[in-house]
Amino acid sequence: MITDRDNERRDGYSSSNRPSINKNNQGGEIKKKRPRVGDARPSLNREYNNRDSRDNRDSRDYNRDNRSGGYNSDDRRSGSYGNNSYQSGGSRSINRSGSNRSGGYQSGGYQSGGRDNNRDNDRRPYNNRDQRDNRGGSFQRRDNNKGPKQLVKPVKYKENLDPSTPIRLNKYLANAGVCSRREADSYITAGVVKVNGEVVSELGAKVTRGDSITFHDQPVRLESKVYVLLNKPKNTVTTSDDPQNRKTVMDLVKGACPERIYPVGRLDRNTTGVLLLTNDGDLASKLMHPKYVKKKIYQVKLDRDVAIEDMQAIADGIDLEDGEIHADSIAYVAEDILNEVGIEIHSGRNRIVRRIFEKLGYQVQKLDRVYFAGLTKKNIPRGRWRYLTESEVNMLRMGAFE
Repeated sequence: MITDRDNERRDGYSSSNRPSINKNNQGGEIKKKRPRVGDARPSLNREYNNRDSRDNRDSRDYNRDNRSGGYNSDDRRSGSYGNNSYQSGGSRSINRSGSNRSGGYQSGGYQSGGRDNNRDNDRRPYNNRDQRDNRGGSFQRRDNNKGPKQLVKPVKYKENLDPSTPIRLNKYLANAGVCSRREADSYITAGVVKVNGEVVSELGAKVTRGDSITFHDQPVRLESKVYVLLNKPKNTVTTSDDPQNRKTVMDLVKGACPERIYPVGRLDRNTTGVLLLTNDGDLASKLMHPKYVKKKIYQVKLDRDVAIEDMQAIADGIDLEDGEIHADSIAYVAEDILNEVGIEIHSGRNRIVRRIFEKLGYQVQKLDRVYFAGLTKKNIPRGRWRYLTESEVNMLRMGAFE
């Protein structure tokens, strides 16, 4: 028989100082309070709360209901990333002006956030992703791919173009998923594109949806637009076809739609996080073109603690082989975890985050994109996907990439 005293000895603290969830404190079972991430308490082998972080979304979802808030900040006040309006203090955030803001990227120590709390030498099972099937009891595992919030059923988006409006022929071919606009110009001048049975070799020719377009004598029709948001896992290549037969992001979304969709930009093989796939060529071009400002936030784990002087240098700007680069904001993810930082950046240069830290002598151990052009990985388990909502698509079409 296990006594209350045995429980107290095993838990490392007595029930007398464990707060009750009963707001009136009128007796009843006293429930254990899960320690905050970063607490100094010893590792405990508890199974009563061995659940995936996504089962406790009410308190831990990244950027819940407010995209202008901070990364998983439980106390945010609609502040921006690195903004002192988080009002919860603790974590130091740095912007280009050099001010040390109380708050910043997940101020207050993550507060049991949605990131993987199974750090090195951390044996706490309540957020151990490798053990989330072994929950005990008779509870059934929640299927996170079902329910209205997951949007795994195809979405019919409103057309952004009047069907009677003439568009350039190369754009028509690109929107149909045949090729890019530049490639379409080459095919047009080569004489392999016909409009209403006639070869059109003039660049700049315009067509409407009522016209009959053929490419190599095969009919071309505009596809319905599809927008898929993937939480990319490690060891996955961001390409539509890999000559080395490695696992690609297309393998993860192959059942999403019959239309041909492509990744917008790319993430390195071992970089995880938010990745958009679509057949909307115009939107993809805007999201990848440097002139369109897009906010991106990454969580970075380094091989050692990041010095505050290096944080300031990254905010002020450092010189790389392809020019100067600076972070819009950078902060520690928690006051007691100094080798993990959050960095907000707009640049789309290749491997830019890794190169920033390598320039200062650090090695990136983990890199996770948690925010891209207003999109987050909220409610999307690693390796899973969902469709964008109509409102998300409208925001992107309007150029609201912040």
